[in-house]
Amino acid sequence: MKPLPAKDLCASPTNYATPIFSSPAETNGAPWNPAPPRVLHVGKYYPPYRGGMESHLQALCGELRKSIAVSVLVANETRRLMATEMEGVPVRRLPRWFKLWATPICPSMVREIRRAHADIVHLHLPNPLAALAYLTSGVRARLIIAWHSDIIRQRTISTLLRPIEEALLRRATALIASSPNYVDSSPVLSRNRERCRVIPYGVRLESLRPRDAETVVKIRARYGPHIVLAVGRMVYYKGFEYLVQAMTEVRGRLLIVGEGPLRAKLERLALRLGVRDRITFLGRVSEEEVAAYFHAADVFAMPSTARSEAFGIAQLEAMACGKPVVNTRLDSGVPFVSLDGVTGITVPPADAKALAQAINRLFDDPALAAAFGAAGMRRVRDEFSVALMARRTLDLYREALEPDAPAVAAL
Repeated sequence: MKPLPAKDLCASPTNYATPIFSSPAETNGAPWNPAPPRVLHVGKYYPPYRGGMESHLQALCGELRKSIAVSVLVANETRRLMATEMEGVPVRRLPRWFKLWATPICPSMVREIRRAHADIVHLHLPNPLAALAYLTSGVRARLIIAWHSDIIRQRTISTLLRPIEEALLRRATALIASSPNYVDSSPVLSRNRERCRVIPYGVRLESLRPRDAETVVKIRARYGPHIVLAVGRMVYYKGFEYLVQAMTEVRGRLLIVGEGPLRAKLERLALRLGVRDRITFLGRVSEEEVAAYFHAADVFAMPSTARSEAFGIAQLEAMACGKPVVNTRLDSGVPFVSLDGVTGITVPPADAKALAQAINRLFDDPALAAAFGAAGMRRVRDEFSVALMARRTLDLYREALEPDAPAVAAL
């Protein structure tokens, strides 16, 4: 496999009419590629568990299974083994004995990785115990690492895990990053730039189309005329406290979709600032309901404050629904997804006043908001579709299986 510079890896897609993996019959005797490989994806959890990594894993595997034999290995939320099939993808949810550092501990994962007999193991990190399980398994399959995020906040844990990380990196054929920004800012990825592949996340456009116009109208009637929407877990790096503070100046209503440990604190902050009556905490809602809220909103806000927000898939969902985005200038993929002055407005992180000014500007200038929204829809269609994400991943698998690809190093 000949490494490409990270900056070149989001180039125009390849010819989609040519299958990457094909049989002799499919090519009518012409030169043909190897049979489809068996690829095992190892992650933390899988939907219906809600999370950015989980939704990405489902979307990617759901598309990949059209071309290759793909299976998924994750943790269950209980001590019970569950073997299911979701959208044609076999998913094994392993018994979780307990959690350590927010990581599920599944002793059977080592055995399950061996039993998969995969040609490629696609490991989704951070997930320290899954990484250790892979190393312990001794399998010699090609290793692809999806580097979703550095470990940002838990520096002591990061130091303790460094030997595992280094062992993984020695064995990896390639590292997948979701944006060129993250390759540049990540100490790990920037040191291993020659093996990095930038494959941005994608969203299923069909799942975000408005299915029930009446619901959208009802949301507008109840919360309009100016609605700002935020979606995500209520955790430290999301920066929702600054969005709540911004509502002291925003001329509209804020709807927040999601749950998390900081919800009660955010509700108390809204009450103390006198804006509780203009903020609605919607909690957990279904995928169909979230799409309705995206379409009903005037502005989508992502006020994240730390690189733990590596990408911000919710931005893509808002853009796919034609909504302008207000995001923050982090050294991660967040400003790579929604471009300042093109699909929305980017402001400094942890700046409530700047958030309020950007949101009010879009409320006050419907033409600008519509232009940003239309540009966002085009950007998602051209660069962030699930089909394109899967095609780029298949291209990488093909390269990883070529005879001159780096061999898997022994421990």
